[in-house]
Amino acid sequence: MLLIAGLGNPGAQYQNNRHNVGFMAVDAIHRRHGFAAWRKKFQALVSEGQIDGARVLLLKPATYMNESGRAVREAAQFYKLLPRDILVIYDELDLAPGKIRMKLGGGHSGHNGLRSLHAHLGDGYRRLRIGIGHPGDKARVTKWVLGDFAKADRTWLEPLIDAIADAAPALASGSDASFANKVHTLLDDGSERKPAKSDKRPPVPAAKTERNRPADPAPSSANPFVEAFGRFFKGSDRQ
Repeated sequence: MLLIAGLGNPGAQYQNNRHNVGFMAVDAIHRRHGFAAWRKKFQALVSEGQIDGARVLLLKPATYMNESGRAVREAAQFYKLLPRDILVIYDELDLAPGKIRMKLGGGHSGHNGLRSLHAHLGDGYRRLRIGIGHPGDKARVTKWVLGDFAKADRTWLEPLIDAIADAAPALASGSDASFANKVHTLLDDGSERKPAKSDKRPPVPAAKTERNRPADPAPSSANPFVEAFGRFFKGSDRQ
């Protein structure tokens, strides 16, 4: 089995944030490949299905970004998965908007979701990094990642998310290089593929007025799982 975990923060107020592009990609795979309805399990929303005959579990942690590793670890332990059986999709500040990179292992680069995954799983999992660009000033990073994609971002975001879903069979087969090549080919073709009726995604709204938001919303400290393991990750993203 392959576990594909998209990273993000749960809740309608965060669904169009740049930080939630991992959720968006997993939702697109879910729609495109006819997965079962989402259900609550492992402190997450999960859905099981097949991609080109390969058994795949899609997972969106409900623990907030800072605690993403808890949900992924629970699922991995239940299915007896190794880190190499786990693919994590997340936002990357150090890549230009619309660019992707595949990677196996490595550091967390200050990403709160990866920091949690490292603490619970180690660093040997596969990664799909989706570029969201950098605001150019470290002081603006928090509002940038927790801000919504702008209306103008639709021109690259929607085709990219569609291409990731189309190329997902290569991810399921473990061919990361083929996946990246397929995505680039689909985007370079420039064809305007209209989503199927069952493949409609929520529109990306225009950017909202700036407001004060936490770097990453945190779950309640009264969570017994957190107390048992004595971990509660805090702090701003990449600051």
